[in-house]
Amino acid sequence: MITGTVTEIAGFGVTFVDIGGFTAMINIPELSWRRIDHPSDVVGVGQQITAAILDVDVERGRVPLSLKALQTDPLLELRQQIGQTVTGPVTTVVPTGAFIRVEDSKHGFEGLLPSSELTARTVKTGDVLSVRIAQVDITGRRIGLTLAR
Repeated sequence: MITGTVTEIAGFGVTFVDIGGFTAMINIPELSWRRIDHPSDVVGVGQQITAAILDVDVERGRVPLSLKALQTDPLLELRQQIGQTVTGPVTTVVPTGAFIRVEDSKHGFEGLLPSSELTARTVKTGDVLSVRIAQVDITGRRIGLTLAR
C-alpha cells in the first residue's frame, strides 16, 4: 500500500500519481470495480489517494497501482441479493435482451434480461422494469435477470 497525490489524468485514461518524487500510474480498470466513463469519475487532480502497488518494473520505470485492490468487490454483496426483486431503468437494448441498472446510482451495476423474457413486450431505453436477480457471476462480471412475476 502506498499514498500519493493525483498529478494528472491523461486523455488516454491513465491516472498519474506522485508517490514521493516518483510518478506511478493507475489504468482505468484498476480505478474501480464499477464501469466508469472517465477517470475523473473516481479521482481528481490534487486528490490524495491510497493504492496497492501491483508491480515494480525497474527496467521500464513503471509502477502500476490499483485503487480497487483495496476495496471489496461489490458484486460479492450483490450476490447476496439473488432471488430479490429490484426496479431499474433499461440502459441498453441489444439483440440478446435488455440491460437493466440494478443499483440506484449512475455507475450502478447492470444485468441482462434475456430477450426470451421479453417475448410479450417491447422495451426501450429509459423504461423502468421490475426484475429478479437470478444469477451473479463474479468471475465473468455478469448479472443475469428474469422478469419479476
